Amino acid sequence: MSTPVTLTHLAAPLALDETKVTPGLLGFVVFAALGVATWFLLKSMNTRFKKIDFVEEPETPKE
Repeated sequence: MSTPVTLTHLAAPLALDETKVTPGLLGFVVFAALGVATWFLLKSMNTRFKKIDFVEEPETPKE
């Protein structure tokens, strides 16, 4: 006969282990700050690119 398998036996290895290190609040704050800084940098870059007035001159034929 086979032994019945319960969910507690399957979930035991997946349970939180108190010896594991997690990023916690500090990791979240740093990650969020990097995201906000990237957003501001992209916004600034976009406005600077819109200010560029570039007209390409046609090539002059070489003799």
